[in-house]
Amino acid sequence: MPNHQRLRHFITSFSALLARERAEEAILREGAVLLGDLVAVDDWLPEAYAEPDPERYRQYLLHVDSAQRFSVVSFVWGPGQQTPVHDHTVWGLIGMLRGSEYSQSYRREGGDGKGALAPHGEPIQLTPGMVEPISPNLEGLDDIHRVRNAYADQVSISVHVYGANIGAVHRSVYQPDGTRKAFISGYSNTTLPNIWDLSKETKTT
Repeated sequence: MPNHQRLRHFITSFSALLARERAEEAILREGAVLLGDLVAVDDWLPEAYAEPDPERYRQYLLHVDSAQRFSVVSFVWGPGQQTPVHDHTVWGLIGMLRGSEYSQSYRREGGDGKGALAPHGEPIQLTPGMVEPISPNLEGLDDIHRVRNAYADQVSISVHVYGANIGAVHRSVYQPDGTRKAFISGYSNTTLPNIWDLSKETKTT
């Protein structure tokens, strides 16, 4: 049985963080510690939210804040699967739970925010326990990237936290010439895991 206590603790701790802190830099710094603790142990994600799809990666909603201040999502990558180049428009944290993935940042070649997109820096390989921040607002961080499973023969899973209900956010995917196409990602699931039900958990004294 998944250890729901870990996810419950993360959600309540992250809610408390947002209640006391509004500066994005501090949210990402302190939130990365909380997410790092969550993905350091792989015993809490329900199997229904870790199922791969043979055709494309899946994006399962695990929690959305009632005020939509943040959402928690599991990304499940089948062997060799990857995203298109895309943005988020809000801050985010990516924590690696299982397997490994590469995140490649992109930036406009023109200094005016226009022109073709080109890879910026080397791909970052995330392994279990690692956390990467993304932001459209903070200097030194990028918001446009492509993510792919590092493995061609196994499933990888990462846990993402965003500063909005990310499945409802208007975002963009990008062609190599920088052309944008609007999209709303939605989610692969229509029900949330009931992590708040304590009645089925064994209590110890």
